[in-house]
Amino acid sequence: MERKGTNVVIVTIAIFVATFMSAIEGTIVSTAMPTIVGDLHGVNLMNWVISIFLLTNAIFTPIYGKLSDIFGRKKIFIFGIIIFLIGSILSGMAHSMTFLILWRALQGIGAGSIMPVSNTIIADIYPIEKRAKVMGLNGSAWGIASIIAPLLGGFIVDNLSWHWIFFINVPIGIITILLIQFFLKEEVSVHNKKIDYLGSFWLMVALLGLMYGFQLMGEASFSMIMLILSFVIFLVAGILFIMQERRAEDPIIFLDLFSNRTFVIQNIATMLVSGLLIGFEVYLPSWTQGILGLPASLAGFAVTPSSIMWIFGSFLAGKMMLKLKPKQILTVSLSILAVGSFMMAIVPKSTPFVAFFLIAAVLGTGFGITITSTLVISQQLVTDDRIGVATSFNTLAKTLGQTIMMSVFGIVMNSTMNAGIDKNPRINMDMMNKVINPQTAKHLPVDLLPTLRNILYSALHNIYVGCFILIAIAIVINAFDHKNKQI
Repeated sequence: MERKGTNVVIVTIAIFVATFMSAIEGTIVSTAMPTIVGDLHGVNLMNWVISIFLLTNAIFTPIYGKLSDIFGRKKIFIFGIIIFLIGSILSGMAHSMTFLILWRALQGIGAGSIMPVSNTIIADIYPIEKRAKVMGLNGSAWGIASIIAPLLGGFIVDNLSWHWIFFINVPIGIITILLIQFFLKEEVSVHNKKIDYLGSFWLMVALLGLMYGFQLMGEASFSMIMLILSFVIFLVAGILFIMQERRAEDPIIFLDLFSNRTFVIQNIATMLVSGLLIGFEVYLPSWTQGILGLPASLAGFAVTPSSIMWIFGSFLAGKMMLKLKPKQILTVSLSILAVGSFMMAIVPKSTPFVAFFLIAAVLGTGFGITITSTLVISQQLVTDDRIGVATSFNTLAKTLGQTIMMSVFGIVMNSTMNAGIDKNPRINMDMMNKVINPQTAKHLPVDLLPTLRNILYSALHNIYVGCFILIAIAIVINAFDHKNKQI
C-alpha cells in the first residue's frame, strides 16, 4: 500500500484527534454516571455502561486489523468512526439504561477500529526512525484523557447535560472523517481471497467468553455457574477458532505468527505491562484521595508525569530500535518498570504527594519504551500485508492485560478490605467506600479514620506488589528470547 500524495501532518493530526476521542470516551462516562443513573435509574446496571464499551471494543479489534489489510486503512478507519458516531448519537438519545448499554456496545464496536488502524496508518506513512516517536505521542492520548476526562465530564454535566458527553463526538468525528478522506492517499492491492467469516465468529465468541468471565470475577458477587460457563465457552470457541484458522484460505489471525518466538514474547510483555499500567492509573488516585485526603482535581495530576515521560520514552524507543535487539530493548524498559513498580510496592502510607511524581515519571518512561517498541517490533516482524493483523493483535494483548488484571486487582482489593473489616467490628464496607472520597470521609468518625486508611493502604499495597510480580514475570519470559536474533 503506497502513500504517495498523503499529507502526513494533517493525517497525523486526524489520527491523534480520533485516538483522543476514543480514549476519553472510555473514561468520561464514569464522571457523568451518577447523573445518568439519577435520570435513567437502573443502578444495578451502571457498571455495564462502561464495561460493554471496553468489551465490544476488544472483541472487534482483531477483526478490523484484518479488514484493514484487505480493504485498506482508510475505508476501515472511516467505517469504524461512522459506527462510533452512530453509537454516540443513539447513546445520547437513550431513555433507559438497557438501551444506553445497547448503544454503548455499538459505540465500542466502532471504537475497536480506531487504535489498531491508526497505528497501522502511522506504520505506513512514517519511516522506522520516526514511527516510534509518533506512536508514543498517539499512545499518550490515553494518559492525557485520564486527566482531562473528569474535568471535561464535570463541566459538560454541570453546564449542559449528560447527553452531550456523547453528542460532542459528532462534530469531532465528522471533521476527522473529512481529513482522512481527503488527505490520506492509498493504493490498495486487489484481494480475491475469501473473508474468514467463520474464524471471525469463533474469535469473537472466544473473546466474549474470556472477557465476560473476568468481568464477573471482578464483581463483588457473581454466579459461579455463569463464571464456569463463560470459560467453557472460551475454551470450546477457542479450539474451534484454531481448527478454522488451520484450514482457512486467508485466516483472520495467521497461526504461524505464534511460531515466531520474538513476536510472542513481545506481545506477552505488552499484556503484562498493560496490567501494571491499568493498576497504576486506576488505583493511584484512590491512594492520593483515600490515604492522603487530597481532592479529586489535584489527585488526578499524580499520573501527569507518566503521560509526559511516556512521550520521552517513545523517543528513546525509536533510538534504541536502530541499535539494539528486541530482547535488549525489553530488558532495559522492563528494568525501568521494575524499579518504578518496586517503589510503588514498598512506599509507606506517609509518602508525600510529590514523591508520586518521581514514581510516575519512572513508570512513564518505562511505559513509553515498552508499549511503543513492542508495537513497532511486532509490525517489523511481519510482511507488509500482515501489518494490520500484527498491530491489532498487539492492541488486543493490551486490552486483555488490562481487562484481566482489573478483575484480579478488584479481587485483591475486596479480599484485603474484607480481611481488615473482619478484624475491626466497628468498621464496615460502606465506611471503606466513603474513606476513598475526601468529601464523604469528612463524615466518618475521626477515631476510625486511621484504621480505615490502614486497611485501604494494605489493599493498595497488595495491588502494587501484584504489579511488581507482573514485571518480574515479564523479565523472566524475555530471558527466553533469541540471544543473537536481529529483526
